Amino acid sequence: MSPDVVITGRGVVTSLGEGAETFLDALFARRSGIEDGLGPCADFDVERYLTPREARRIDRYAHFAIAAADQAWAEAGLGDLGDGRVGVVVGTGVGGLDTLEREVRNFLEGGPREVSPHFVPMMMPNAAAGLIAMRLGVHGPGFSVSSACATGAHALGEAKRMIERGDADVVVAGGAESALCGTSRAAFARMGATSREGVSRPFDARRDGFVMGEGAGVLVVERADHARARGARLYGVLAGYGASNDAFHITQPDEDGRGAIRAMRAALADAGAQSGDVGHVNAHGTSTPFNDRIEVAALREVFGGDPPPTTATKSAIGHLLGAAGAVEAVAALGALELGALPPTLNFEHPDPECDIDCVPDGPREAPGLKAVLSNSFGFGGQNASLVLAAA
Repeated sequence: MSPDVVITGRGVVTSLGEGAETFLDALFARRSGIEDGLGPCADFDVERYLTPREARRIDRYAHFAIAAADQAWAEAGLGDLGDGRVGVVVGTGVGGLDTLEREVRNFLEGGPREVSPHFVPMMMPNAAAGLIAMRLGVHGPGFSVSSACATGAHALGEAKRMIERGDADVVVAGGAESALCGTSRAAFARMGATSREGVSRPFDARRDGFVMGEGAGVLVVERADHARARGARLYGVLAGYGASNDAFHITQPDEDGRGAIRAMRAALADAGAQSGDVGHVNAHGTSTPFNDRIEVAALREVFGGDPPPTTATKSAIGHLLGAAGAVEAVAALGALELGALPPTLNFEHPDPECDIDCVPDGPREAPGLKAVLSNSFGFGGQNASLVLAAA
């Protein structure tokens, strides 16, 4: 029998603030971290975590990852436990894009000698996972996941599998992203993916694309018996994980939502749960016309035409790309702990094609909430769903 897998530490960096409690307080208070069409971590101070010299040699996405990992490790109270039974699975959608943009410009304008010798270790997608392992003294399995907007959820799911296989007792897992540089913003705009109005309106009839955000979410995932033996506080159970490929289109989801349906059903089966056991859905909810409509159709298929109350965290912080799934897992854990559902901001004009209970009036009391389904669907047609349950 596979061991139960629990969450004992949470770390968050978003435009709503740093730390899980700060993030949840702001989210449930209906605050928005989006301003002028972006969700930047404007108040983030890297020197709270790294020296100026260290910070200069590390890309901003890894700054966020290190900060979130520090928070999660401290909250879990693991101290010096960084041994061979601890792993790291921290991913990113694109890695050091700020560094890439800057160094390519340096090369084109000044030639080879203007390229930083730190370019490669700053840019590479596995830098955050490696830096966290070095920082915490972790010698167990470690790698980076990169599956676009499904990265954070995939990282948590693969951490769960690592523990179930017996490869580790504790895994530091999550995702980070900093992709607000000009090239990235222009690319998403040219695709028609981002909101022309700069407003995130998941499931609203006026939605016209997603708003870009940045940040990180990192959780400490642990064997339940290991956590209980050391008296750790349990923030929830990572009960189910499901993944799938659309095998349809590099950016658009399958019109019938078959990949999303498959991932959700796999997560429910992994959790040993029925659809009726889920009292809340933390939707992928990007605010793009196509994605939201297809996700709703998939939810209606999985839940027999009547999905549970659904919320979209991206309405408050924008789309954190590779960090989204991990940050939204923290939001789901908050709903379980508080017995309340966070609001979906800017939901004022219901779309008949998105006919679900979207919780625009949150926080809404949800006494007895036992399980939340959290969805993450990425470019490439790669999908991940998590079931998080009360501890």
